[in-house]
Amino acid sequence: MKVAEPERVIGIDLGTTNSCVAIVMNGAVHVIPDEMGAKIQASMVSFLADGSVVVGNEARHEQIVDPLNTIYSAKRLIGRHYSSREIKTASQSFPYKIVKGKNNVPLVEVRGERYGLPEISGMVLRRMKDIAERYLGGTVTKAVVTVPANFSDTQRQMTKLAGQLAGLDVIRVINEPTAAALAYGYGRGLKATIAIYDFGGGTFDITVLQIRDQVFEVVSTAGDTYLGGDDFDTRLARYMLHAFKHQHGLALEGDAFAFSRLKHVAEKVKCELSSKSRAVVNISELGVDEKGNHLDLKFQIDRDDFSERCQDIVQRTFLVCDDALSQAGMRADSVDGVVLVGGTTRMPLVRHMVTEYFGREASTDINPDEVVAIGAAIQGAALEQDHFAPGGSRRPAPLLLDVTPMSLGVQTVSGYYDVLIHRNTSIPCENSRTFTTGIEDQTSVRLQVYQGESRVAAENIKLGEVELYGLRAAPRGQVEIEVTFEIDTDGLLIVSAKDRETGVAQAAHIEVSAGYTAEEIALMLERGV
Repeated sequence: MKVAEPERVIGIDLGTTNSCVAIVMNGAVHVIPDEMGAKIQASMVSFLADGSVVVGNEARHEQIVDPLNTIYSAKRLIGRHYSSREIKTASQSFPYKIVKGKNNVPLVEVRGERYGLPEISGMVLRRMKDIAERYLGGTVTKAVVTVPANFSDTQRQMTKLAGQLAGLDVIRVINEPTAAALAYGYGRGLKATIAIYDFGGGTFDITVLQIRDQVFEVVSTAGDTYLGGDDFDTRLARYMLHAFKHQHGLALEGDAFAFSRLKHVAEKVKCELSSKSRAVVNISELGVDEKGNHLDLKFQIDRDDFSERCQDIVQRTFLVCDDALSQAGMRADSVDGVVLVGGTTRMPLVRHMVTEYFGREASTDINPDEVVAIGAAIQGAALEQDHFAPGGSRRPAPLLLDVTPMSLGVQTVSGYYDVLIHRNTSIPCENSRTFTTGIEDQTSVRLQVYQGESRVAAENIKLGEVELYGLRAAPRGQVEIEVTFEIDTDGLLIVSAKDRETGVAQAAHIEVSAGYTAEEIALMLERGV
């Protein structure tokens, strides 16, 4: 009897700044290039005046000439509340318009249309899917997609929705540092404790793992989902704005077009200073004076000056590292190795400060822009039983033992936070807690579900509500409700509640507070990406 070939599964690193796609074929991992040979795609979407949409590297130029209608860094916004601090910061610094939708969801508005952030990310995922299909000469429907380790449950759900909108069955969501560890250690027979220092375009994660042959066990993880290479670009762009004002006496802070040009140049300068000691910038016609004269910017900066101005950004990562190492019960100098992930780790400043912090040089023998997609592809192959190793010999599939990055619980009557699952608990996992009615003759109960570490519920991330009704009317405290939290292998939360007297989950209703209505999702699917 002929055994069916495993279905091809692509691995996608859906990044803040750039994205990458890979696949396992013929016993090896292949990072898939586009039609121009590029293996990295910009995570950008531009809506053109003629109604067409360009995605990926094609959208880079549009960011300069049409910043109001070119969306970037969607990953920094996805799954957040419109009223969050991060959205407020983005609204003040991003040139495109961010507006409030239903359920406090942020939307982007371009050319009179409003789009959800999952739609934007879905367009990027669709581009990666198309690149893979062109390369493979066939249809691709399954993918493993990576997310920052510190992504909340809502952010993970919105990422899966983005995959659905792109026509992909996202068979697993895995954390970026875990994927990187898989790419680094699978098939090498390692027995070591390593730190994955993942500094991307918009997020930072640190994960401590124990690798024992094919077993990859996360000990602890911590992160900042609003800290990345984009912060260096913004810092440098604002410095250039100051230089322009000093040269011409003209302030351009409110000019979205000028700032987009400066952000684009700042990213190039940042990259240039990774290999050169000095960068010189000449930007023509950046502004216009009151007489209509075009004004140019002449600017130069050396690596030491740039490093001094941005050192505090890197220092913020070590506060996160301190947290992860404390959770693991380790010191920085006690790990066996450090692996750098993310394009921001190419910066000499970052590498120098990481070496000083850990007391050892980090591994640089793997491409930081491709390593996460490679790990995702390895996991995808393993899930489809397409085991492989260099040279084509078969190996056991890797076993990933990850953790939940943040605690999960409910709000008590007094407004405090009652944790059911603590951070850095191995997943999948499940825990139950029994609550009682708080008022006389109470026939329904509504529990507020949160994720975070503060003892005060309101200071954490609200994920949604669980409502149980049809309870027996009884004196206060006599009816017991059992609430169960379960985290699956994707790190997604499943909540159930039941009346312990009847043993039946009577009309339990879960509403994701930062999510979309069924009608909105249907509209997204109908509109297509």
